[in-house]
Amino acid sequence: MNLALKDIRHNLGRFILTSLGIGMLMMIVMGMVGIYRGMIEDATLLINRLGADLWVVQLNTRGPFAEVSRVPRSLVDRVAVLPGVESAHEFVYHTVQRDLRGKPLRMAVLGLSWPGDRGEWLPLAAGRPFGQAHYEMITDQSLGLEIGEKLKLGKEAYMVVGITQGMVSSSGDGMAFFTVEDAQAIQLDLPSEAIRLERAARLQRAEKTDIGYSQPVLLERALGPSSGIPALGPPVLSAVTATLSAAADPAAVASIISAWSDVSVFTQEEERQLVLKGTVERARKQIGLFTILLTVISAIIMALILYTLTLEKIHEIALLKLIGAPGRVILGMVLHEAFFLGAAGYGLAYFLGHWVFPKFPRRVALLHQDLLALAGIVFLISVLASLLGIWKAMRVNPNEVLSG
Repeated sequence: MNLALKDIRHNLGRFILTSLGIGMLMMIVMGMVGIYRGMIEDATLLINRLGADLWVVQLNTRGPFAEVSRVPRSLVDRVAVLPGVESAHEFVYHTVQRDLRGKPLRMAVLGLSWPGDRGEWLPLAAGRPFGQAHYEMITDQSLGLEIGEKLKLGKEAYMVVGITQGMVSSSGDGMAFFTVEDAQAIQLDLPSEAIRLERAARLQRAEKTDIGYSQPVLLERALGPSSGIPALGPPVLSAVTATLSAAADPAAVASIISAWSDVSVFTQEEERQLVLKGTVERARKQIGLFTILLTVISAIIMALILYTLTLEKIHEIALLKLIGAPGRVILGMVLHEAFFLGAAGYGLAYFLGHWVFPKFPRRVALLHQDLLALAGIVFLISVLASLLGIWKAMRVNPNEVLSG
C-alpha cells in the first residue's frame, strides 16, 4: 500500500491544482530553453540551407549578417576562377519594412544569383521557383502573402510565385526571395526628387571641372542614369559565396583569398560562429539567467508545498510512529509524493507546451536531449524539495497524537 497515493486520492483537487501550478512553471522553463534553441536555428538557418563552403566579405568586417558588408560584383569572377572552386554566387541581404493592409510588414530580403540559382533549394510549401529574371518573389508563409498576390516595392510590383515554410531571419522576420538584380533595385530605390537632385549635383560638379568645359557631351551624360556613367560601378553585393569541389582543401582556398587586400574570408563554420557569438550570445545569457531563476523558484515552491502538506499530516505521521511504523515508510510517503507532484507537473508542462508553443511568434524548438535534461532536473528538484518535508516528518513526536 502506497501512503502517498492514498494521501493524493484523499486530497485530489488540491493535488491537481498544485500540479497545474508546477506544470505552468515547468512549461515556462521548457519554453525558455526552446526559445533559445529556436533562436540558434533561426540565426543559422540560412547559412545551413545555402551550404556555401566559403563566405567572402568586405575586408575587416564580419558581414553579411553581423554587420554591413559591401563587395563589388567583379569579386564573383575572381573567386570562381580559383582552383578548387566549383561555383561562386552573388549574395545580397537586407531588411525592409512596408505597410500591408494597414499593418507593418517586415521582411528579410535575400537575392538569389539568377539564372544559376532559381530557388529550387527552398522548402516550398506551395507555388514554384523563379521562372524569370524580374518581378517575381518567393515569400515565407509567416508574411501572410498568397500565391498570385502583388506587392509594390520601390517602383516595381512583384508577384508572389512561391511560399516557403519556416524560412525566417535571425530576428524572426519572414524571408522574401528575389533575384539579385531585383533585391538591389529594392535596396537602392530612391524617390524621384532625390534622383533629380543627385543628377543636378553631378552636373554642377562636372561644370566646375576642366573636362566639363572641354567636353560638353559629358554634361549631358551627367544628367542621365548612373548606369550610363562608366566611372560609377554597378551596385555592390553583400558577400560572395563559394562552393568547393569534393577534392578541394577549404583551408588552401581560403588562404589564397585571405591574401587579397580588399576582402576577408570565412568558412561555413566560422560564419556560423560569428552569427551565434554576435546576435545570439547576449540573448543566450539572458535566457539562461531567467531559466536558472525559474528553476530555483520552482524548487522553492515545491519545497514549500511539500512542507505545508507535511504539516497538515502531522497527526497522521505521529500516529504512524506511535504504532511502530519504521522511518522509511514515513520518508517514502513524503518522497513519493514529491515524485508524483514533479512527474505530474512535468507531464502537464510537456502537453501544454506542445499545444501553446506553436502559437508563439518566434520559433520554439524542443530538442529530445533538452527534454531529457529537464526531466532529470525535475527529478532532482523533487528530491531536494522533499528534504524540508522529510526533516519535519522525522522530528514529529509520536506523543502528539495523544494531544489531539
